[in-house]
Amino acid sequence: MSTPEAGKPVYNVKNPCIAKVKRMFNLSGPDAPKHTAHYEIDLAGSGLEYTPGDSLAVQPTNDPALVDDTLAALGFSGTEIVKHPKTAAEVPIRQALIEGALITEIDNKLIKAIIEKTAGDTLLAELSVPEKKEALQHYLWGRFVIDLLLENPIAKFTPEEFMLTQKKLNIRLYSISSSQKAHPNEVHLTVATVRYTSHNRARGGVCSTFLAERVTPNETLIPCFVNHGKGFRLPEPHEETPIIMCGPGTGIAPFRAFLEERKATSAKGKAWLFFGEVSAKSCYFYKDEFDAYLADGTLTKLSTAWSRDQAEKIYVQHKMLEHSAEFWSWLEQGAIMYVCGDAARMAGDVDKAMHTIIEKEGGKTPEEAAAYVQAMKDAKRYRRDVY
Repeated sequence: MSTPEAGKPVYNVKNPCIAKVKRMFNLSGPDAPKHTAHYEIDLAGSGLEYTPGDSLAVQPTNDPALVDDTLAALGFSGTEIVKHPKTAAEVPIRQALIEGALITEIDNKLIKAIIEKTAGDTLLAELSVPEKKEALQHYLWGRFVIDLLLENPIAKFTPEEFMLTQKKLNIRLYSISSSQKAHPNEVHLTVATVRYTSHNRARGGVCSTFLAERVTPNETLIPCFVNHGKGFRLPEPHEETPIIMCGPGTGIAPFRAFLEERKATSAKGKAWLFFGEVSAKSCYFYKDEFDAYLADGTLTKLSTAWSRDQAEKIYVQHKMLEHSAEFWSWLEQGAIMYVCGDAARMAGDVDKAMHTIIEKEGGKTPEEAAAYVQAMKDAKRYRRDVY
């Protein structure tokens, strides 16, 4: 362990902090369309340090039931000895698959091996030509390693051969949802459990189901370390800079950390939070905390959007447009705009709404609005943590 400054430990992927979840509870109600939970990880005595805006890297393990099904499809007992994908130690293949292989994603090496072992008599051979790249991606969507094994039973592997076709099971990153000033010996996470069905099999996200279903509080070891998000930081507490935080769903995580930090440091600038989810009844994460922050001035303004609580779907971008004059006034006062959450749709919709507000309230052309947003980016006043 290298200790460059004042004897503090340095944690990373090769030398993770080994921690335990001390407390976990549901944030979503029984009627919510998906399960979202709050996790408090015990850091006492570890020396691990973080700042709001950082992410926690968590090393999960695979679902043992999925590993057992995969071993059955391969015709292995699970006791066959192979090299561990991460440590290169000689271990039983069941252990190697649980701890080290990404069996929920298909590597090209597995596709090539199946084509070879079936002498090309497989749909994979037809789809593995350059002009069918999109068709192959479509076919692979929602399939795990086990699906290819079950669909190609004549492809037989030795344990060593099979391990060579597998990607490594790597860390997963989650935005930290706590301030260390508020919780000196803890780090908190806000995680939605990924569950879905495809090809008649129930599936789950490796790390989210690991936390939700396979962690026993105060028992299960969780290797983790901090990934520092230097671009996603609060202004100094004494600065009067206003901040606007937009974090629907689990995108709320860093902003819960921001608000805890603002309270702990008596931060001066105004703060406006946009939060959205499916329903106020089943998915209003951290409501009591936000109400308390509004009451004590840590939070100046809170705008919520509930997509299914009325006939028309209302999202955070609609709330921005609803308050466009005030939003523009905050931007003109030098506010920093923070966005966290879904990159595929939400972040683009929020960006579009911001351009619309700048055009409408600022009397600008689309080109001038784009230049205004670019100037915000250049001044580090538009910060995004999207995934």
